[in-house]
Amino acid sequence: MDIDARSIKEVLAIINNEDKKIPSAVEKEIPYIAKAVELVVHAFRNNGRLVYVGAGTSGRLGVLDAVECPPTYGVSPELVQGFIAGGEKAMFRAQEGAEDKEENGANDIDRLHISKKDVVCGIAASLRTPYVVGAVKHAKALGAHILYVTTNPRSKFDAPEYAELSKAIDIAICPEVGPEVVMGSTRMKSGTAQKLVLNMITTTAMIRMGKVYENMMIDLQMTNQKLRERAKRIVMTITGIDYNKATEYLEQADFHVKTALVMIRANVGKEEAKARLKNADGFVRAAIEGKIYHAEESL
Repeated sequence: MDIDARSIKEVLAIINNEDKKIPSAVEKEIPYIAKAVELVVHAFRNNGRLVYVGAGTSGRLGVLDAVECPPTYGVSPELVQGFIAGGEKAMFRAQEGAEDKEENGANDIDRLHISKKDVVCGIAASLRTPYVVGAVKHAKALGAHILYVTTNPRSKFDAPEYAELSKAIDIAICPEVGPEVVMGSTRMKSGTAQKLVLNMITTTAMIRMGKVYENMMIDLQMTNQKLRERAKRIVMTITGIDYNKATEYLEQADFHVKTALVMIRANVGKEEAKARLKNADGFVRAAIEGKIYHAEESL
C-alpha cells in the first residue's frame, strides 16, 4: 500500500516477488490445460482451427500467440487466429468501449464461419468482458468447443450472473495470481499468466502434431535467409553432419527439414523418406524407425 513511497529497487523487488507466484498458479491448472490441448489437437487433425478472442491486454496476447505459430511451426495463418475487440487498430492503441458489447464478439465469430470443427478460446482476466462473453456464447451455439482463460477463481463460474457463460464453456483455465501490484493493472501478473497458458497450449499442440523432433522445431517456414540458415543448423545439430552436407541434403529434400532428417538418419532417398513420413503421420522419430503412427490415437 505504500509502494508509491518506496525506492526504485524496493518497487522492483515488490513486483518481482509478486511475479514469483505466477508459475505455481499456472502449475495448478495443468490438468485443465491438458484437456484443452487434447481439444485443440483433435481440432487440428480434423481441419478445425483454434481462435482466440479477447480485449485489451488479453486480446493482444491471443493475437501474439497466433501470429507466432506460422513462422515457428510452418502452419497456415488460418490454423491459429487471434481477434481483439476493436480490430487491428486496437493492437497499437486502446479502443475504449469496443469491448463493451457482446454483439461485437458475436459478429467477429460470424465473420469466421465457426463450426463444430473449431475451438474458440476466450481470454478475459476479469472473466466478464462482454466482447469475449458474446463471442464464446455465439461460438458455442454454432457447435464449437469453448476454452476460457481467466485469472479469476473457478468458483466465480458458480455465481448466478455467470450461469449462461458457464454453460457455454467446455474447459476453464483459471490461474489465481492474486491482486496486482498496481490495482487493476492486469497487464502485469494476469497478463503473464495468460501468456504462459497460451504458450503451453499451442506449443504442446504443435509437439503433438509432429512439429518438433527432440526439442527442435522442424517445420519452420524458410521464408528468408535467416530461417534457411536455422534449418541447416537444426539438421547439423540433430545428425552431426557438417554445414556443406546439411546444405546438400536440404537441397535434395527441397528444403524440407523433416525429409532431410529422415534421409540422413534412416539412410534412405528422398522418396522413401517422404513415404515414411506419410506413414508416420509426419512424426520424424517414427519415420526414422519405419513405423506407422497415428498421433490421434495417442492423446
